[in-house]
Amino acid sequence: MEPMDQNIPVGMDSDDMTPVQPVQSVQEMPQDTPVEKPVQTPPAHTYTVGAGSAPQNSPFANSPYVVNRPVTPPPAPQKKPEKVRYLRYGHLFAAMGVMLVICILCCCITAAVVGGDTPQNSDNSYLALQEKIALLEKKLESQNAGNNSGNSVSGTPNVTVDGSLTPAQVYAQNVQSVVAINCTVVSGYSQGASSGSGFIISEDGYIVTNYHVVEGATTLDVVTSESKTYAAEYIGGNEANDIALIKVEAEGLRPVTIGVSSNLIVGDQVVAIGNPLGELASTLTVGYVSAKDRIVTTDGTQINMMQTDAAINPGNSGGPLFNMKGEVIGITSAKYSGTTNSGASIEGIGFAIPTDDVMGMLEDLKEYGFITGGYLGVSISDVGAEASELYGLPQGVLVRKVEKGSCAEAAGIRVQDIIVNLGGYDISNTNDLSRALNKLKAGETVSITVYRGGSEKTLSVTLDEKPQQSQQSSTTPGSGSTQPGSGGSIEDWFDHFFGN
Repeated sequence: MEPMDQNIPVGMDSDDMTPVQPVQSVQEMPQDTPVEKPVQTPPAHTYTVGAGSAPQNSPFANSPYVVNRPVTPPPAPQKKPEKVRYLRYGHLFAAMGVMLVICILCCCITAAVVGGDTPQNSDNSYLALQEKIALLEKKLESQNAGNNSGNSVSGTPNVTVDGSLTPAQVYAQNVQSVVAINCTVVSGYSQGASSGSGFIISEDGYIVTNYHVVEGATTLDVVTSESKTYAAEYIGGNEANDIALIKVEAEGLRPVTIGVSSNLIVGDQVVAIGNPLGELASTLTVGYVSAKDRIVTTDGTQINMMQTDAAINPGNSGGPLFNMKGEVIGITSAKYSGTTNSGASIEGIGFAIPTDDVMGMLEDLKEYGFITGGYLGVSISDVGAEASELYGLPQGVLVRKVEKGSCAEAAGIRVQDIIVNLGGYDISNTNDLSRALNKLKAGETVSITVYRGGSEKTLSVTLDEKPQQSQQSSTTPGSGSTQPGSGGSIEDWFDHFFGN
């Protein structure tokens, strides 16, 4: 018999199925020579593999060869780690369900014990529960109806906790009150067109806009959000405050609600609706109040405005700026645009005239066509912070000239007086004085406080009516009102404030 190939595997251990190591040596034994096999005790780590010791399905199950080889003992059985039992969601929900049922049963038993479980008490409790459910269903239905109407944002409730509206609701509530204004303008021998925005303030067709929108217009057309066009008539305006009043022949229009602009704070959200570019009527833009009391110079006129980052573009002029209660608190009028000297682009700087400053003028515009506000008849200049610090003077407006026959002369106001208060309004610059006079009426007698000779004096003045030809401003800046500046000498500053 040929010797067995040493590379043929002997078998697998039946317990752990570990492959048996290759045969190290095979001793060929003739079949006709009996050999007495000595009995030896194998080492603890050695197993004897021979005839009859291989698995039954092994080809060597009946082999006459005896193979002695060391075999790695099977590893000691290890104790299986105990499984960690986790509380699954199903178990948790089941436990919660059981607890809920127990709580309901306890409540029912308690109610039965306390109420005596009489039929009358049960009926009353059931009816009260039904009423609460009905009220809840009604509330949900109203919210869903509002959400489906398109007046809410992302399915949020129609009104917030503080009673304010969403931008979509402000728009839906007021879009019919905002109009586009198209003008035909003649300049010299040429004719052009301009456009702007406005808002309705009365059911019979009075509309507010900016003065610069309708200035020089020969024809005015007003287009509503429903695309109805009306011919409009110019009623009156004031260039210094950039406000104008026009009217269309219509009835049953929807007016806006005028709010109080002084209640705004920086950071409040605002909504603008207008006609940007003269062709995108009823456009909504949303932003915030960026600043208040900005002195903006437009066409040489200084106007107090609030700043906003709501997009204001050509064509938006004269349109309303709303707070989140849907009230008009500003008239969009101007914006910074273009680039700076360094090449940086300017974005998100728009301005609106506060309603508190101009809405009181509408009665004058409606009745007279111009502003009949208070008029002092003085030429003035600012007392800046620098002069105030250098000389210990109060900040206010310096009187540089008093018109003969004016109410200022009658009240005893003198050149070099510094006006610090008029009619209860504090005056720190010329803009403050103009705003105070706009809020006061001609013929009204008010107090005026001036700084003179190191002390304050309070006088009484009966305001004149502003002349029509003096609609540019209620006060006229005097020539030579430029301050000497930081490089000025003591004599220059003295002449500026105390010279004749």
